[in-house]
Amino acid sequence: MPAPEPIQGVRVVAEPGALNRAVWNPDDLTLVWRFAPDEAFAWRPGSPVESVKVDDPDAIIELERGFSGAYLTFDEVADLERHCDVIWPDERPFVVQGKVAGVPVKVWLGAYANGVLLLVQACYVDELRSRLRW
Repeated sequence: MPAPEPIQGVRVVAEPGALNRAVWNPDDLTLVWRFAPDEAFAWRPGSPVESVKVDDPDAIIELERGFSGAYLTFDEVADLERHCDVIWPDERPFVVQGKVAGVPVKVWLGAYANGVLLLVQACYVDELRSRLRW
């Protein structure tokens, strides 16, 4: 059973065009999730200030510690999808945002060989595990 662990990321809120042009530090192993046209979340270690350059003077770039994440096996993905309120696309990569067993989550569907990442707000981890009997 997956055990979502606390993760550290970077939340960026900026003008959509500025986010499109954002430059992420190439030395980081950064996975960028676009939650909305004006909001991105990057899963990475280290300092948020050094991780991204955005040409929006009003951009908000903050360290985000409010999520937990887990890599999922194919069986766990199938179980998760059965409890999801949205249909998952065949397109990859793709971020699915919705509820799983009534709990809000985000799921990064990477290339099939790279697996799937579950992202859930830390305050909902226990509830999600309970509802899925993980």
